[in-house]
Amino acid sequence: MLSRTILALGSILALAGCREPKPADASPPASSDGGMAGLSPLAGLFASKLDEPGPYEAPRHSQAYHDGDTAAGVIEWSGEVSEVAAMSWMGNTTTPLRTLIEQLDAAAHDATVSTLVIRVADLSIDLVAAEELRRAVASFRATGKPVWCHAERLTDNSYHVVSACTHIGLAPLGELAIAGPAATPIHVKGLLDRVGVTADFLHVGAFKGAAEPLTRDAPSPEMLQTLGAIIERRWATQLDGISQSRGLDHAAAIAAVDHGLFVGDEAVTAKLIDEVSTWQSFRDHARGTLEWTTLRSPGKLPDFATLQRFLGMLPPQRPSESHVALVFAVGNIVDGSGSGLVGAREEIASRTLVAALDAIAADDAVKAVVLRVDSGGGSALASEQIWHAAKALADRKPLVVSMGSAAASGGYYISAPAVRIFAGNDTMTGSIGVVGGKLVFGDALASLGVRTYEVHRGERALMWSSMNAWTAAERTTVESMMRTTYDAFVGRVAQGRKLDHAAVDAIAQGRVWTGADAKTRGLVDEIGTLSDAIADAERRGEITPGTPLEIYPPEPTLRDFLTSFGQVQALQVGTGLQQTTAAAAVTAELVARAFGLPAGAASLGVDAYSRHQVLRILSTVLALRSARIWAASPLLWWR
Repeated sequence: MLSRTILALGSILALAGCREPKPADASPPASSDGGMAGLSPLAGLFASKLDEPGPYEAPRHSQAYHDGDTAAGVIEWSGEVSEVAAMSWMGNTTTPLRTLIEQLDAAAHDATVSTLVIRVADLSIDLVAAEELRRAVASFRATGKPVWCHAERLTDNSYHVVSACTHIGLAPLGELAIAGPAATPIHVKGLLDRVGVTADFLHVGAFKGAAEPLTRDAPSPEMLQTLGAIIERRWATQLDGISQSRGLDHAAAIAAVDHGLFVGDEAVTAKLIDEVSTWQSFRDHARGTLEWTTLRSPGKLPDFATLQRFLGMLPPQRPSESHVALVFAVGNIVDGSGSGLVGAREEIASRTLVAALDAIAADDAVKAVVLRVDSGGGSALASEQIWHAAKALADRKPLVVSMGSAAASGGYYISAPAVRIFAGNDTMTGSIGVVGGKLVFGDALASLGVRTYEVHRGERALMWSSMNAWTAAERTTVESMMRTTYDAFVGRVAQGRKLDHAAVDAIAQGRVWTGADAKTRGLVDEIGTLSDAIADAERRGEITPGTPLEIYPPEPTLRDFLTSFGQVQALQVGTGLQQTTAAAAVTAELVARAFGLPAGAASLGVDAYSRHQVLRILSTVLALRSARIWAASPLLWWR
């Protein structure tokens, strides 16, 4: 069936007049037609027809608009914003942050766009990404063009973006909910105790709290100190954004956030928005006497060149001239190959990323590299392997790191070789420390009627058994291994940051720092965005600004999807733990019992947020169960 589908797609491409494949190093021509340049008129007609709205859909432009007219450009931002587009068998999609920023930049340089009108619909975005997008809005306004933003509902982070707009509208009965920052870590030790599971964990670093949700009933004083600093930094960012954009003094901004929820005209009275109107009325107000047209969003139209690359009929799209490579490292850091290029959008697998870094290091056309890190860490062993590849690359060409929402523990480990590190004020980073342990299921299994027996030779034969906790001698052995790993971690940071080992140790200890605090301690060089990091890499590599980038991970191919079968292990919240391991099956059964539910934990009897966090914690433990030592931060649990 699959082969017949591929042949059918190939026939369609042939009828559409697809070009012959170019050499691997060829650079596709720049095009604003969604990749249709060079294809037959039939292909272009096919795409344009698909782009036309149906008889019952909203029009894409005003009735009197004609192509080439100077007009108000309309775009929509909706759904989840991520670092890279997720690939999901379930059809879930996200929009990369860089796509939205490039969309703003394109409109800023489009002479036919006189005003930009943005419709914001349930935008889900973290604070660091919101700050980057907010700066992009400010850059657009710096061209002299106004940007009008309309929404039906805004929350803390989406409002942080929208508050930078020239004029803000809210739908009638629309909500503005700006309640302020909060951290609500979930501790599952009581749950584990209830079902007879023991979390036997050790840590190196007074602030290394990655295992606290498993081993403590409440956060430690060190964790509360860390969380307090993070919340204070985010509080300052939120208040500064409101004050600067809306012309309110600090006291008025605090009063607005303390009020928390505004409906319709209440937000106008509080001077947080400018008008209450329907989307259609707002759009007409924004355009004035001009016509309006919807600006094409990247990826909305079928791209036949992309389809050819997916099928393996064209090589990956890479610039042939000297350029900067942008490498995304997103998700938990895991050992091995993970799920290959498909999984590279949501996890950092050591073998997969090392191979990519080695290839980029050997490519003479790549003059500098930007590593965009968004990770709370994971396997210490995998982090060390990636560090070696990053260091080898940095020895050959400039390596600049841009930190997203988090680059903590293992995420900081792999960033250490960079010549320069950029982070947001609210980036969570540092967490230089290690933790190790195991979940012990012996008593839990016994409660289910499962009996286990031991037959072994060798004093340490059962050290990593999930049936028994460590003996005193085993604990000493593990502590020694963890201390060695911690010292290596500190040494990598000291080498990369050109600091004394003792100086790094003093600010390490597993402490999570905000980007602003990390900068004052020498762990970060500059507060800036991904665009700032790319500009720095272009300067160091002597690359003309605006030269096309090489992006990793590239768009996955059919081969990538086929080779990923059998490798992906997923946690699907709402349907319980669905991993193909005995430990996961037992855990799901025990969680169900703990909540007094039928086997399978199909629907935990708690609120959705708590259920999500409990399952996320347990899935993270299972995902990292093969790693002896973790360079992981608490962010893995509550981000």
